[in-house]
Amino acid sequence: MAATEPIRNKAQLKNLANYFLEKGQLRNYALIIVGTCTALRISDLLRLKWSDVYDEGRKAFHLHVTLTEKKTGKTKTIALNKRAIAALRIYFPHRRGDFIFANNRKDNRAISRVQAWRIIRAAAVAVDIAGKIACHSLRKTWGYHAWTSKAVSPVVIMDIYNHSSYEVTRRYLGIAQDDLDKAYLCMELF
Repeated sequence: MAATEPIRNKAQLKNLANYFLEKGQLRNYALIIVGTCTALRISDLLRLKWSDVYDEGRKAFHLHVTLTEKKTGKTKTIALNKRAIAALRIYFPHRRGDFIFANNRKDNRAISRVQAWRIIRAAAVAVDIAGKIACHSLRKTWGYHAWTSKAVSPVVIMDIYNHSSYEVTRRYLGIAQDDLDKAYLCMELF
């Protein structure tokens, strides 16, 4: 299996999200936005319920979501940024069932990982994003932009991803290859 890639171009990322917004597919729009803004693995993203992000008593969205990661078993608290909350707020009046990313059937379950892949992959093709774009691309996109913008310390990114070293994180985000490409392309010897 080939490794997925982050979406490196912010305009393409915006096109991907807007593809669903323009079609009125608000669940899929929220999937792209929340998936990218939280850097969650797809298995954890799909398990999110409305009660994780919305307080019915206060009629307000939480500022954080706390969950136990399926892969690691670790408890993680993630701040929901204004973009993620805005996407959830748009989708909230149209919610179906307990799960944020509910399937279209009436059995109160989330979409499957395969369905999430189909959604993301088809949209990436539709908006001409080349490369190996899939569910994990959302998680990697957050890290790639955090790293390249230098807005977030590599140590914090490593912690968010539960990586053991700087090199693992660089390789995971595709930074190592980007650095090599820049080295070759910037050298003008003739």
